Amino acid sequence: MSTITTPDGVQIFFKDWGPKTAQPIMFHHGWPLSSDDWDTQMLYFVNKGFRVIAHDRRGHGRSSQVSEGHDMDHYAADASAVVEHLDLRNAVHIGHSTGGGEVARYVAKFGQPKGRVAKAVLVSAVPPLMLKTESNPGGLPIEVFDGFREALAANRAQFYIDVASGPFYGFNRSGAKVSQGVINNWWRQGMIGGARAHYEGIKAFSETDQTEDLKAITVPTLVMHGDDDQIVPIDDASRLSVKLLKNGTLKVYEGLPHGMLTTHADIINPDLLAFIKG
Repeated sequence: MSTITTPDGVQIFFKDWGPKTAQPIMFHHGWPLSSDDWDTQMLYFVNKGFRVIAHDRRGHGRSSQVSEGHDMDHYAADASAVVEHLDLRNAVHIGHSTGGGEVARYVAKFGQPKGRVAKAVLVSAVPPLMLKTESNPGGLPIEVFDGFREALAANRAQFYIDVASGPFYGFNRSGAKVSQGVINNWWRQGMIGGARAHYEGIKAFSETDQTEDLKAITVPTLVMHGDDDQIVPIDDASRLSVKLLKNGTLKVYEGLPHGMLTTHADIINPDLLAFIKG
C-alpha cells in the first residue's frame, strides 16, 4: 500500500493514478468513508488524462486508527502532508461533505500560501458551520449530533446501514431508485474505519466554524449542492458559503441528495470537468 507518515506518526493511505506530469486532482472524502468513495470520479478523470489522488483520512479506511487528532486542523495538515510528499502543483482540490471542510481549511492554511492550488470544489459540504448557535440560527441543534453519537456508540453497524439506506442517498424518498450495492459499499467503507475517529469526527464536521477559511480563499471555487440534501441542508451550508468566498460560484441541483456524486455521477462529473477546464 502507498502510505506516508505524518509528523505526529500517523500513517495516511493514498491512491495516486495517472500521468505524473498531468494536472493533479485531489479528492477529499466525507464522513465516515474512505478514498474508495471517489472511485467513480477517479476513473472518470484519469481516463480524461488527469492525475488523480485520494487519501483515507486519519482513523478512516486504511489509515492509522489513532486515538487523537480527529479535528479539522489535523485533517487539513494530513492532506497537506500528502500534497507535499507528492509535490502536487496547480492542483484542483475537490471535497465532499466533511471533505469539503477539509478542502476549505487546507486551501486557506496550506495550499494557497504555498502556491499549490489552482481551483477548489465544495460538494454538499459542511462549511461554514453546521451547528445552530446564536450567530448561526439556521444551523442544526446539538441534539441532532448527540443523536448521531448515541447511535454510533450503541450499534455502529446498524447506524451505518440506516444512514446509507435512508437519507444519505435519498433512498428514503418516494420513487427513489435504491441500489443495494451502493448501500453495502457505504457500510463497508464505514466499518473499515475506527469507531473513535468516527465518533470524534462528528464534532469536527458539525462544530468547526469555517467562516474565516472561506473568506481567505481566493482561487476559483465551485460550490455544488442538491436542494434535497437531508444530511447537510443547503440553506445553512452552500448558500452561505458562496457569499463568503471571494471567487465562488454556486450550482444547485434540484431534487438531488447528499450523495449525489454517486447517485448522479453522470450529471456531476461533466460539470466538474467543465469547471476544471474552464
